[in-house]
Amino acid sequence: MTAAPAAAQSWAWDDGSVPFVVTPPEIVERMMRMAEVGAGDTLIDLGSGDGRIVIAAARRGARALGVDLDAELVRLATENAKRAGVAERARFEQRDIFDTDLSQASVVAFYLLPELNAKLAPRLLALKPGTRIVSHDGGIGEWPPDERLEMRVPEKAVGMGLSRVELWVVPAAARGRWVSEVPEHGGRWSFDVAQRFQQLEVDVRAQGRDLLVRASRLRGTEIKLALTGIVGAHAWNHFFEGQIDGDRIRGRVSISDGNQTRTYPWTAQRLQ
Repeated sequence: MTAAPAAAQSWAWDDGSVPFVVTPPEIVERMMRMAEVGAGDTLIDLGSGDGRIVIAAARRGARALGVDLDAELVRLATENAKRAGVAERARFEQRDIFDTDLSQASVVAFYLLPELNAKLAPRLLALKPGTRIVSHDGGIGEWPPDERLEMRVPEKAVGMGLSRVELWVVPAAARGRWVSEVPEHGGRWSFDVAQRFQQLEVDVRAQGRDLLVRASRLRGTEIKLALTGIVGAHAWNHFFEGQIDGDRIRGRVSISDGNQTRTYPWTAQRLQ
């Protein structure tokens, strides 16, 4: 499909200057792969155009909804889904993206202007932790992506043939003071966590000593911490990994001194 006239895809505030430009098929496939779309997912595409992202998700077994303000594009996308044989899993509605309920989505996709993405940011961050958000050529305000891919796409209708695909995973709330008991290794541990989006700053203490946090990652509800320090008068490398569920973390810690490795259960409780 070629680019349509400028008013073909629009939003409630649009003055007709926002063009409808399709996402190249290769980029659609990359978006699906990066967001790991599959059976059991519910994908919502904001500004769905001719329906190609929704149809790609439905072909992977997902339930998918596309919303667009342009009635003709909604009709076209519906026909495209029928021709692709996925009409039972792909549907389209004429609706403003800002009036769309996203709460049931496990994946949200879009190819929008960056300023629209930024306006969507508070709603996206409020989604269930672990929800994946995938965008073609547009960041989400100050929220850094979890993954980013750039590739040359000669058939792209705008720009210089370079496309960017970015993925965000809605982070769980990890900030606060957490305490943990690891009787086999150090006894009582404390973790003081500062958080900005999925980025963490963590201070860890055990047996009255500060340990060096070498790396951390928060991806949805999954938290991982790599740290080094002395516990029980011996230098150890520690790797904590767990799942955040409200005010509790459940997982495990692996410790190693280069010669031996041990693994213990790890649970932590948030105090504040």
